[in-house]
Amino acid sequence: MDLDAITKYSTLHAKPNGLLLQYGTAGFRSKAEHLDHVMFRMGLLATLRSRQTKSTIGIMVTASHNPEEDNGVKLVDPLGEMLAPSWEEHATCLANVEEQDMQRVLTDISEKEAVNLQQEAFIVIGRDTRPSSEKLSQSVIHGVTVLGGQFHDYGLLTTPQLHYMVYCRNTNGQYGQATVEGYYQKHAKAFVELTKQASHIGDECRTLKVDCANGIGALKLREMEPYFSPELSVLLCNDGTKGKLNHLCGADFVKSHQKPPEGMEMKPNERCCSFDGDADRIVYYYRDAGGHFHLIDGDKIATLIGSFLRELLLEIGEDLKVGVIQTAYANGSSTRYLEEVMKVPVYCAKTGVKHLHHKAQEFDIGIYFEANGHGTVLFSKGAEMKIRHRAQELEGNQRKAAQILENIIDLFNQTIGDAISDMLVIEAILALKGMTIQQWDALYTDIPNRQLKVKVADRQVISTTDAERRALTPPGLQDVINGLVKKYRLSRAFVRPSGTEDVVRVYAEADSQESADNLAREVSLAVFQLAGGVEERPQPSF
Repeated sequence: MDLDAITKYSTLHAKPNGLLLQYGTAGFRSKAEHLDHVMFRMGLLATLRSRQTKSTIGIMVTASHNPEEDNGVKLVDPLGEMLAPSWEEHATCLANVEEQDMQRVLTDISEKEAVNLQQEAFIVIGRDTRPSSEKLSQSVIHGVTVLGGQFHDYGLLTTPQLHYMVYCRNTNGQYGQATVEGYYQKHAKAFVELTKQASHIGDECRTLKVDCANGIGALKLREMEPYFSPELSVLLCNDGTKGKLNHLCGADFVKSHQKPPEGMEMKPNERCCSFDGDADRIVYYYRDAGGHFHLIDGDKIATLIGSFLRELLLEIGEDLKVGVIQTAYANGSSTRYLEEVMKVPVYCAKTGVKHLHHKAQEFDIGIYFEANGHGTVLFSKGAEMKIRHRAQELEGNQRKAAQILENIIDLFNQTIGDAISDMLVIEAILALKGMTIQQWDALYTDIPNRQLKVKVADRQVISTTDAERRALTPPGLQDVINGLVKKYRLSRAFVRPSGTEDVVRVYAEADSQESADNLAREVSLAVFQLAGGVEERPQPSF
């Protein structure tokens, strides 16, 4: 390592005094003006990681569903996965170290991880459409080049597209071609093949309104549409031509506020969906004839996909181990429907896609979706081989079912939740089943629920267990929650610290919306009192 060059460049990307950041599930996130030094240092770290793994590593500059003035960065490991936990610790250490200790920390990481500093390194870089992203990407490049790494800057990409590029490059093109066009062709071809087998494609299955959160999803979906048209026509709203990124729109807004985004006109029973700012989340929704808004979140997406895959496996007679992975946020009705009606096993993991992804890898087919719409389906290599073999040897309807499964394998982005590929899978399933959005919604009725957040001085005072469904600290909080839950029918509640900011997130379910609202507010008040709440004190009821 040329330590003198690193020192020289590091002074050009100086760390603000007193700033401490934690690498979480979503990488680093903060106000954009605080991140220049982090980007430079993550360029350094990615280069070391590339040398250690002898693989291409990805760096994505995005803050996903955060406001436009924020930004962030996360690293992508060789098979398109989240960064390994031990390297998350290195990332946090490197981001927070003072200038005079940079050389020591880089040397320590290299020695601890047995990095061959003579090994070639290659980094691929993507960014979202935030005004700050291009300049911050340049800081990443400075970090890569000062350590002698090579790079390819893809420029504007969705986060899932960057994960796809990393996976393609590290599998020598076996997964797909590591280009934007390769991504479009792979996914669109599978979608078109699927919809050819549908006998129920009426007008209601051909057009979809998409709220793109004024983000990168609009740009990429517009580029991709010619590849899957005319099987599906997408009408883009909040496409970035006016309006701010994620402001009063996007999947997170729709899920949190349980109402449609601004800028979208909805006709009765018209299928609509929302992406988030970097297009790795999707939720669906519609208005019924009475004008009532219906949200179809990640729970119902997992239910649609899980039940459809189970039907196909039964048809071809293949006994594969299937599991649906949920978090504590999953609506209780979805869990009961999957387990009791569809007979699909359900497992609970900690919040965060890396926890869901890890659990899903334990199954032949692992289906994971967070309620916020972030998810995908993972097929093990063994399961994929069995399905492709069955598609060759079976005949008639069984062969057709196996071919549908083949195309679904190709259509899912198996590295991370991907709003575009998830959207195409959902549209294909609805077409193949001849199912309307109302029929999908009617699979089960959600238990009324409410999510709130409480600002605290230090989110680390909250610790949890049982996949975040029970609070261990502060002492006495869980006992208070248990007492409050007993006041309401069909109720449950839990609290968990945010992974990115000093807030505690509160979730409550009960037999009526009024009861869910009151329970959430009462639990929030308990958190405020016992966990060091700051600013506005929650009121005991709505």
